[in-house]
Amino acid sequence: MKVLQLCTKPPYPPVDGGTLAMNSVTQGLTAAGHEVTVLTVCSDKHPVIADDGDGIRMESVYIDLRPNVMDATVAMLCGESYHVRRYRSHDFEAKLTELLKNNDYDIVHVESIFLSDYVPVIRRHTKAPVVLRAHNVEHLIWQRAAKGCRNPLKRWYFKHLALTLKVYELEHVNHYDAVICITRNDAEYFVKNGCRKKVFDLPFGINPEGLENVPVEENSLFHIGSMDWIPNQEGVKWLVEEIWPAIHSAVPEAKLYLAGRKMPESLMNAAIDGVTVVGEVSDAMYFIGSKQINIVPLLSGSGIRVKIIEAMSAGKTVISTTIGAEGILCTDGVDILLADTPEQFATHVKRCIDDKDFCQSIGRNAYNLIAEKYNNKTLTSRLTDIYGKLIEK
Repeated sequence: MKVLQLCTKPPYPPVDGGTLAMNSVTQGLTAAGHEVTVLTVCSDKHPVIADDGDGIRMESVYIDLRPNVMDATVAMLCGESYHVRRYRSHDFEAKLTELLKNNDYDIVHVESIFLSDYVPVIRRHTKAPVVLRAHNVEHLIWQRAAKGCRNPLKRWYFKHLALTLKVYELEHVNHYDAVICITRNDAEYFVKNGCRKKVFDLPFGINPEGLENVPVEENSLFHIGSMDWIPNQEGVKWLVEEIWPAIHSAVPEAKLYLAGRKMPESLMNAAIDGVTVVGEVSDAMYFIGSKQINIVPLLSGSGIRVKIIEAMSAGKTVISTTIGAEGILCTDGVDILLADTPEQFATHVKRCIDDKDFCQSIGRNAYNLIAEKYNNKTLTSRLTDIYGKLIEK
């Protein structure tokens, strides 16, 4: 099977949740013997570091995605989504057209609603089914961000972004032959809100890693995530200002490590008792393996938190908000611990540090959950089954 995969940022090497989710498709299909061509947007924020990965052909087109006041104003006056407008590019359209004219693809796999303006181009040059992989219900992220924003002007603008994106998103999901959501919650949302195409839920896949040889620091907590994503920014702010003081008071011996790309200078330079700000790490899985408990204080977002799946795949105990764990097939008190207040986070951390057997049992159950429900080989097989039915139709 020949697959053309369109991406909003280079999926190789995987450096954050979004690239991990895209790369799992690329690597899974290639490992199963399919031929994958990746056409990706690259930008100042997400440059191409490697042209190809593991035999995968990757083509890239630069688009300037830096915030632009003029473009944002024009989008606002026209009542259109600024998120989508940023991805419009004559160069990207030209490269897409070239690939479609010179190759006979069986499936075109689009990794974001933000690339939906290119669907008419795809239809002009191929009869292959076009599939949207929805990582999130994108407008819900901005709705939730607006709800938690204290700045009135910023809150108004977030609401505007959410509204224009909602109109675009709920219309354009119907421009595809099928929609593949990463969570069942998102799939149900699209169906309830007017998606007339076939909607599937197929989670992010991973190959569980054994990290037995990595030494684990006692009483260590960690958060890892890209800090250029608004939900991570607000979550870490809540963690540092409210959750950590509660934890530090209840468990003075605990240590917190904050890691991730684009760590703000204000955090890097902060002196917080018991907190070490690591910033970007060269080996995320080694970092995860070296710590004991994953803290996920997300207050907004949609889709699935790939970093939770990663931590669970390493057998780590995860303490997350309900929103953070949304879409993951986990059970509170069995393979994850849920907390929605600073006091609940502190209570869970104290129990995990005081009762090592309990903490380890949560981690073991988490690993088993990922091995059973989120194994990339199994999920790739399901994905190709979906492709096959669309091609037959």
